[in-house]
Amino acid sequence: MQVRKLRKYVPLTREQFRARFYERFYDPAFDDVKAELEKVFERAWDGYIQYRKSPRTRPAGAEFSDPSFQLPVEWLETRSAIHEAQTRHEDPKSPSRILIVSGATWSEHTCPGEVSKTWRLADHARTTIELQPNFEVDLLELSHLADEPWKVIHPCKACVSTSMALCHWPCSCYPNHAMGQTNDWMAELYPRWVAAHGVFIVCPVHWYQAPASLKLMIDRLVCADGGNPDPTTTRGKDPEKAKALELAGWPYPRHLAGRAFAVVAHGDTQGHEDLRRSLTQWLTDIGMSQAGDSAAFDTLIGYYEPYAASHDKLDASPDILVEVENAARSLAQRVRDIRSGQFRAPDAGLRHPRQK
Repeated sequence: MQVRKLRKYVPLTREQFRARFYERFYDPAFDDVKAELEKVFERAWDGYIQYRKSPRTRPAGAEFSDPSFQLPVEWLETRSAIHEAQTRHEDPKSPSRILIVSGATWSEHTCPGEVSKTWRLADHARTTIELQPNFEVDLLELSHLADEPWKVIHPCKACVSTSMALCHWPCSCYPNHAMGQTNDWMAELYPRWVAAHGVFIVCPVHWYQAPASLKLMIDRLVCADGGNPDPTTTRGKDPEKAKALELAGWPYPRHLAGRAFAVVAHGDTQGHEDLRRSLTQWLTDIGMSQAGDSAAFDTLIGYYEPYAASHDKLDASPDILVEVENAARSLAQRVRDIRSGQFRAPDAGLRHPRQK
């Protein structure tokens, strides 16, 4: 077992760091507080060069393998929110909860200045599910990455490629205060996925693939499928300890398994079929179950038609809305079956010989 390293890390120079820092304050409105900003810059530079990734920590506590190991306060707070969400998910008296993901970055509140067709379809699914008795909907709009300030989903660093045990659940790569990688939305999104009994993804095709905003979230959910819930076992991010832990026999815990899903992918020329297939395969691989044949479909809204008329094409295609309703109702029924114990996956309890 070897941790491979080929290149020496070269940090930014002070002037490079200064240039990036001040880019956020290009607006002349900040000119009269330059003295104060210079003080903030000095603190930020010191945090970067000293690499204060997690400046606030506390002992892990009795629930962890090493109770005295210092863990980031923010990570512990996200973990606590996930546990609360799981408790709500398992409460038989709680309403059935459907997470609807509107996977378009297109927003009417920033450029391009018009509502997305994806949001219209997702909103139609919401209306359909909310009419079901004892159901509630959590509508997740990924367009907020574009129309809200300082809201980000940072990219996955692929810790799992070094070792599954190095990929913590929830992700511990962020926030990284030394690098200025803060405001990570995933701290909120992990509990929303955990609380859901079913997930309904609606998304457009972007160049034959999922939109970047949706793909960012998908990549960061890798820790939900096999991720390590105890960072003290790897002493934080120690790759040697993680490799040894995985090679000793890793259980690959599936933190979102057992939930149901539906998928709608739409486009205007090509790629919608491949996107629907990739999304359903991903959700199946992490242990979720497709809610019947009607719960996953792809469709064209117009075909090589002018983009300017795309909403008109949706208006002229009422069958698409019926298909969305069918997918929503199928998902609601699968959730009922799962929660009542009437549905059991045919391969439940089997051990898969080929894990991640």
